Amino acid sequence: MLCPKCHKDNIAVIDSRDTDDESIRRRRQCVKCRYRFTTYERIEPIKFMVTKKDGSSEPYDRSKVIRGISLATEKRGISPRTIERLVDSIEQQLIQAGESTITSRNIGDLVIKHLKKLDEVSYIRFASVYKVFRTPKAFANELKKLNKK
Repeated sequence: MLCPKCHKDNIAVIDSRDTDDESIRRRRQCVKCRYRFTTYERIEPIKFMVTKKDGSSEPYDRSKVIRGISLATEKRGISPRTIERLVDSIEQQLIQAGESTITSRNIGDLVIKHLKKLDEVSYIRFASVYKVFRTPKAFANELKKLNKK
């Protein structure tokens, strides 16, 4: 890193603080000219490809997962922060798998698993779309499975 004032590369960190779950604020000082400045470090977003049902691929998009879960949990009293933590957990599992390409089915299966633990109504809402319930009977069968646990 170069000093913004004198462009020397001898910089010292004099203070570090978490600003939120995604960034760190650092106060820095140039050893040469003593100029102080602030930098923010952010966690690099996850970079892997998602293979969709139709065989096409696209970059992973966290906002799509959040949107799907948000729709399923709408009016259920589940906070946006809880949804963020749920997606963090799903992403951690995807990272641990160590694959550069994953399927949309893998992501959906993880969402189903986490929603089932979090809120049964949200789980059923998500499952009805994800598993493509075509009849009321399919919906009722999923409810029966849920009640057996």
